[in-house]
Amino acid sequence: MFSSKNDFWKYGSVLQIAAAFCSFANQMSAQTILHFFCADSFSNRNEVFMHNPIKDLSGKEWLLWLGSLAIVILSNVFSGDVDYLTLTAACVGITSLIFAAKGNVWAQILMILFSILYGIISWRFRYWGEMITYLGMTMPMAIWSTITWIKNPAGNGKEVAIQKLQKKHIAGLIFFTILTTGIFYVILRMLRTPNLLFSTISVTTSFLAASLTMLRSSYYALGYASNDIVLIVLWIFASIKNPAYIPVAVNFAIFFFNDMYGFLSWRKREHAYQT
Repeated sequence: MFSSKNDFWKYGSVLQIAAAFCSFANQMSAQTILHFFCADSFSNRNEVFMHNPIKDLSGKEWLLWLGSLAIVILSNVFSGDVDYLTLTAACVGITSLIFAAKGNVWAQILMILFSILYGIISWRFRYWGEMITYLGMTMPMAIWSTITWIKNPAGNGKEVAIQKLQKKHIAGLIFFTILTTGIFYVILRMLRTPNLLFSTISVTTSFLAASLTMLRSSYYALGYASNDIVLIVLWIFASIKNPAYIPVAVNFAIFFFNDMYGFLSWRKREHAYQT
């Protein structure tokens, strides 16, 4: 299976990263972190809301989570050149999407970490649009989403309450999406960003997805799914120049299926509220 001792140790290191990540996710305690950073800033209700989401995963969600991690790990291993930053970002991103499907605020906390990691990955390939989008837009919006999700728990205290979009929300989304897209297009053009068209579209879909997340709308997942499609194309272009980025394209393909599951999960929960 391994052509050399180096391959053996490389594969072992990948498994160690995956095992350590899953162990951390399983043992994390929101209450401990809240007391460390915020002391008495949060009520008991919010501490319940930020409980360990691992405990609430269904059998199919465990299968989706572990299956996604397995595909990502294998794609990195068989690429011939394991990029530990890409692998770590993918594991964080997948876990964030699984928790988001549950409506758990830990999804937004992990999205903050993913934005930082993905911003670094984009910087390495000179995808300035992706770097600026995730570090300058997605990350701050994820921080704000964390706050809004904590402040708006559902009745059971385990997930965020879903909000139905109103006309003022839709009008605001249209206006600020057009404004943001125009500003970023000018910036990306000045920076001579590779694949300018897809980079600009990525800004549009990312802004919509992040905004819908802050608004607690089930359509946030469709926004991210649309962004996944754009990024798959974007990183395929990058992979043509450097095959080392093939795993990144695979990662976003996995993200797409997780986002679609998130949309179906939120719509199912939304329908349950209405009935």
